[in-house]
Amino acid sequence: MTRHSSYGKSSKTVKKRNVLKRFERVDALRKLGRWIDGKNIKVTGLPKTPVN
Repeated sequence: MTRHSSYGKSSKTVKKRNVLKRFERVDALRKLGRWIDGKNIKVTGLPKTPVN
């Protein structure tokens, strides 16, 4: 049995997200060396990071 076309596309065709969640952005900042644990406490207003 096939799915009706009104249900949308298959989940196999996942687009790459261009927006990071907060914890993903903190991880990216750690990799770039711009986040130091203990010193950086504030997680709001984070700088932009490249999406890879």
